[in-house]
Amino acid sequence: MSDKPVLQPGPDHPITVTPNPAHVVVTVAGKIVADTTAAQELREADYPPVQYVPRADVDMSVLQRTDHETYCPFKGESAYYSVDAGSGVVDNVVWTYEAPYDAVAPIKDHLAFYADRPEIDVEVAAR
Repeated sequence: MSDKPVLQPGPDHPITVTPNPAHVVVTVAGKIVADTTAAQELREADYPPVQYVPRADVDMSVLQRTDHETYCPFKGESAYYSVDAGSGVVDNVVWTYEAPYDAVAPIKDHLAFYADRPEIDVEVAAR
């Protein structure tokens, strides 16, 4: 049995996941690696919203799975990828929850990108 805490979103730590019909394009070092109109937007507490892109809309050929992992008591275990954008590898800038907790189940089979990194641009077209 795991000794990691499992927490539920609530008034003190709200989390919502909603479909985002906007056009979301992710570039890494100038290379388009994701392009979708089927993102899931996760809003968590006071953090900026995160766009989770379906794997089918990500160029998985430029992603390299790494050994890096993190844990969130609200979402579960996350796995990470680096991106080879042709001009060099950008390490551990993509993450996924392959078996997310029920509260965030819609992000299963989706990938998220660190939008606060200088080499990454997550563009969300106006709705």
